[in-house]
Amino acid sequence: MTVNTTDGARAAVDDLLSKLHLSGDPLGLGGDPADHRVVVAMSGGVDSSVTAALLHHLGYDVVGVTLQLYDHGAAIQKKGACCAGQDIYDAKRVAEECGFPHYVLDYESRFREAVIEEFADTYLAGFTPIPCVRCNQTVKFADLLKTARELGAACMATGHYIQRAVGDDGAQLRRAADKGKDQSYFLFATTHEQLDFLRFPLGHLNKDQTRQLAEAFGLIVADKPDSQDICFVPEGRYVDIVEKIRPGASRPGEIVHVDGRVLGRHEGVIRYTVGQRRGLGIAAGDPLYVVRLDAEQAQVVVGPREALAVNRIKLNDVNWLGADAIADGAPVRVKVRSTRPPVPAALSVDIDSVGVVLADGEEGVAPGQACVFYSPDDEDRVLGGGWIASTAGKASSGGVTLIG
Repeated sequence: MTVNTTDGARAAVDDLLSKLHLSGDPLGLGGDPADHRVVVAMSGGVDSSVTAALLHHLGYDVVGVTLQLYDHGAAIQKKGACCAGQDIYDAKRVAEECGFPHYVLDYESRFREAVIEEFADTYLAGFTPIPCVRCNQTVKFADLLKTARELGAACMATGHYIQRAVGDDGAQLRRAADKGKDQSYFLFATTHEQLDFLRFPLGHLNKDQTRQLAEAFGLIVADKPDSQDICFVPEGRYVDIVEKIRPGASRPGEIVHVDGRVLGRHEGVIRYTVGQRRGLGIAAGDPLYVVRLDAEQAQVVVGPREALAVNRIKLNDVNWLGADAIADGAPVRVKVRSTRPPVPAALSVDIDSVGVVLADGEEGVAPGQACVFYSPDDEDRVLGGGWIASTAGKASSGGVTLIG
């Protein structure tokens, strides 16, 4: 049973599902869907709500689970956030109106420790963090996935825009059909074990098609706007969060040109990001960009645009999803920002480190961000990735200069 219960409404939904290739057994579990319990991670947004309503409509034994991750200040009332306040209420309403059980799990302390505090410490260290990846890595695809198994689920489904396919070497992670909504950059840390258990039924759709489904199911969130900012950062002011979590930890220092000249003062490296041009607070004849943040020396290093070019990247905590073992010199394509297309590169592997060498320089590559690997033969296939620890660029003399 779905929110729309009339025969005509159900027939319209079934017709739409057929057109969108969502009829039958989209999770690939086999047998009768009613024999399979599926835990759906519900954030209160349209994507996860459609996922839950879809699977319930198809007859799976759906259990909706929402994580309460934070509950402080303006963030509770902020539209487009997830896992707090109104969004928990929306997830609960969707479950009630569809007719499947829904639970709210309090993960506030775990989220604060694994995501929010790490976010603050990473900024203070001069890096640019991606808390959404950490949340998937440490909370949603670890703690929640364990809970789903304990509930007897055959799999856990989410509303992420990414695809899972089964090949000769097992389950593969693949980019979404809608490259504008693709979330593979944020899911690079998904492991083989997790991928065996996860399902992403919306990965072959675009957002308009998802909203069509929401309207067909009569969901209250059909017109709800997408989340734009980091969920626990009200109005995008991440500096406020860092100073709240680590009061007094940021310290002022110098703004230094790459040639060694001191150009001015700053109030803390947390107020700057690599690649930033505006708001530097200094007067200069030519445009200057933030090239590097040195938290230890409390320096913001700036330079001309050409100083942003990066050719080598050293990585930490690499996750590999390729069929063959990771090897030095192996060709890959990589994304160093979520909004950029994959570009040609080669793996650089030695005894104690893994990195990549870019075929062409990339600008604004920030330590703390992710470098995600894709197959050179099939750039939709995700091969894993790692966290950017440092970067190096070619100097004008032809040598290599560490810039991050």
